[in-house]
Amino acid sequence: MHVFNTKRAYRTAGAVLSLGALCLVPFGACADLWSTGYYPGWEQGSLPASNIDFTALTHIIHFSVIPNTDGTLNSSANGVSLANSTDIVARAHAAGKPVLICVGGAGSESDFQAATTNAVLPAFVSSLTNLMATRNYDGVDLDWEPLTAADIGPFTNLVNSLRSALNAFPRHKLLTVAAGAYPPYGDPPTTEYTMYASVQNQFDQINIMTYDLSGPYAGWVTWFNSPIYDGGYHFPGGGGLVPSVGAAVGNFTNNGVLAAKLGFGIAFYGDIWQGGAGTSTGGVTQPRQSWTTAPSMNQSPYNTIMSGYYQSNLYHWDTNAQAAYLSISNANPANDMFISYDDQRTCQSKVSYARNHGLGGVMIWELAQDHQNGQPDPLLLAVKQALATPGQITIQSIGPDIELNFAGLPLGAYDIEWSSNLTGNFWNTLVVTNVTGSGGVLQIVDPNTGGQPQRFYRVQTPP
Repeated sequence: MHVFNTKRAYRTAGAVLSLGALCLVPFGACADLWSTGYYPGWEQGSLPASNIDFTALTHIIHFSVIPNTDGTLNSSANGVSLANSTDIVARAHAAGKPVLICVGGAGSESDFQAATTNAVLPAFVSSLTNLMATRNYDGVDLDWEPLTAADIGPFTNLVNSLRSALNAFPRHKLLTVAAGAYPPYGDPPTTEYTMYASVQNQFDQINIMTYDLSGPYAGWVTWFNSPIYDGGYHFPGGGGLVPSVGAAVGNFTNNGVLAAKLGFGIAFYGDIWQGGAGTSTGGVTQPRQSWTTAPSMNQSPYNTIMSGYYQSNLYHWDTNAQAAYLSISNANPANDMFISYDDQRTCQSKVSYARNHGLGGVMIWELAQDHQNGQPDPLLLAVKQALATPGQITIQSIGPDIELNFAGLPLGAYDIEWSSNLTGNFWNTLVVTNVTGSGGVLQIVDPNTGGQPQRFYRVQTPP
């Protein structure tokens, strides 16, 4: 059974006990969170659209076209050809999923600046909406990177003009944005966040790019690419807290952006730190290490990390950060490695975090980095399973007690409730439980229920 209220949709699973007979009420997938996946045009050779598991996604963003200085679009730079557009749009629509065209990407600031002057902006908006319409996309995703405080005026004009143009279509067209997790260096601490609060009603999704949260910068330490929590750890020498998903989300909500408007990033790639000098081991092998000579850091897709570096004895889970990593020591410290990446448990924990905090959803960068030919894509599968949790419960009577079993996610919060009469829609809390560790099957016992003619159960998250 599904339960909804006017503020948000809850995931719920239900079963009925009536007159000593057990009857299961099936629970299907519920789109309580969006699951938005970026799909670059250049990846369509390694991950054909026909191989995407659309059941794991609610939205697909085709990445990306680039603004030209005259307001036209460069669709060839990232492989967004007409053939590639036609393929992904047709297959996604056949699966009932919308596809948006992205404009921009890393390093696109100067392109946007030229295309959003007063003289060029109308042509730019027209180019975007025309491409969207002619190629049958369902909306536009903005990815202005970096977006500095100096760009807020032109960005706001673009958002308002584009939303107005999209509203002219007979069917609703989506407008989403990839937002920086933290302000660019030197910007005021809240300017970008308050700007997003002022235009949030124009967007269907504001997806925070909560990855690339660390690097071998002066005064830094080894840290995770996309950790959920900072663990209370400060930079050495009295600096601020290290970056995290939680802090980035808090910066938006504390400055007026509604939680339900926000998604945050799941990274299908990781950071490979190597070498360095001055650490306790000689080279970097752990999070929170400082150095006298900086290590190198390179990014690598998840499938490459798993095929080239992963061994079970090298794997570690950082509970305080809720992040996975590999620790590799070598005879030559220059070959020591600290590899930070999102694994299946991270994906599940992030889905739980989004639910627990009333967020709109999660965003994936990017789908092909997880793809393995002829095999299930492990990270996307983990996201799919997490979105379907708690799913079907099982229920059985054991003497006078009732036992319920259902799947629980790491970081998951569950409210198990019962009612003896659904007419009044009144529910009693049996137990509230929070899942620690890596998740798994939860077993809940309702004692001494014998003698009651009927009893209804449901499992909700978050409580």
